[in-house]
Amino acid sequence: KTDGLNLSIRDAVKEDRISELPEDLLLQILSDIPTENVIATSVLSKRWRSLWKMVPNLTFDFTFDPKYHQTFSENLYRSLTSHEASVLESLQLNFTRGIDGLNIGMWIATAYVRHVRKLVLVSFGDVRDKRARFRSALFNFNDTLDILEIQDYILLDLPSPVCLKSLRELRLYEVHFKDEASVCNLLCGCPSLEVLSVHRERNVDVETFTIVVPSLQRLTIYDFCIGGGKGGYVINAPSLKYLNIVGFEGLDFCLIENAPELVEAEISDVSHIANENILESLTSVKRLSLESPIKIKFPTGKVFDQLVYLDVLTKEREWWNLLSRMLESSPKLQILKLTGLSCIEKGLDGQNWNPPKCVPECLLFHLEKFLWTGYEWQRGDEKEVATYILENARLLKKATFSTKRIDLENLEKRREMLNELASVARASDSCHLVFHSI
Repeated sequence: KTDGLNLSIRDAVKEDRISELPEDLLLQILSDIPTENVIATSVLSKRWRSLWKMVPNLTFDFTFDPKYHQTFSENLYRSLTSHEASVLESLQLNFTRGIDGLNIGMWIATAYVRHVRKLVLVSFGDVRDKRARFRSALFNFNDTLDILEIQDYILLDLPSPVCLKSLRELRLYEVHFKDEASVCNLLCGCPSLEVLSVHRERNVDVETFTIVVPSLQRLTIYDFCIGGGKGGYVINAPSLKYLNIVGFEGLDFCLIENAPELVEAEISDVSHIANENILESLTSVKRLSLESPIKIKFPTGKVFDQLVYLDVLTKEREWWNLLSRMLESSPKLQILKLTGLSCIEKGLDGQNWNPPKCVPECLLFHLEKFLWTGYEWQRGDEKEVATYILENARLLKKATFSTKRIDLENLEKRREMLNELASVARASDSCHLVFHSI
């Protein structure tokens, strides 16, 4: 021993094992570290001197301070121009108020030269801050960008169409548009766009948000703007396969004009639209999730003749009314899932569920799986629904009921409930019942 340490241990401490790792692994590790710290590794050794220049994912964080504004801009520009990787996989720029639009344009243009594939622009601030203004020139003449994400306190002022030929995914979080033309000029300049996410939570900036994208396959709209009964969405996407709509509180309309290829849709919190055709536009889907939107119009006389999977969230009052109408209108339904959520207004205990007047065709000939997550076994309305399905689904193969964990005092009551369900005269002799807690 020397100074209380074994010599072999001291040698191991001195040994630089990290530098012996393969370059691909080192680059992967460095990709998860802020770029300013990655650049600082260049002083470690000759091996590290140029390694940072090959890191495929760069992130720059800038907090506005007049003393460091120019230094940050120069360092960022120098870092991008010194980058030597053949392709820059991703670049994320986090900035606050005070950034000059000219600097942002210079950074983006340099990233384009480096063939950036994913670009993330995040602007931080509060309601008093002036939004960073982006114009069409920042998104022109690029044929390598695959993903573009824009977040918070950014105003898109696009008087002319952008030109993002290869853009496949576009994500807009709390982005404001100067006018409706700016929305159009952004979307029409992305001829390869397949995935679009729009998140809006504050005041409406444009009354009519028009989405006309022939190549679009997946669309998510999360909108909790306070529209005051004004404005809405128009969707024209002939290649659309998946649609997810959340919110729409106080909007006037949501018109799905053209979506013949739609296969799957999720609709939730849509209950305050004065004039819309959402459900009527979804009659061709195969998979549908509904969060009890009992206040929107149910398409009279329409049939969901392609629907094989239905998920109804049992959240609002009298959710069973929606379930009854969906069962009557879905003759080929094979899988029915009910998802319970804790909510004071979830049901009206003591009131009876009114089942369909005639047993729906799907229960007689097609339904094979019945799943109920969050089954409230103590509620009379839910017990009636469960009993009705078991007594009428002739081809049912499996029924699964998941209940919340309960204390010992209610254990016996829960056991009685399970016995009652198990004793129901099932229409299907091969139906297997499964019970478990969540």
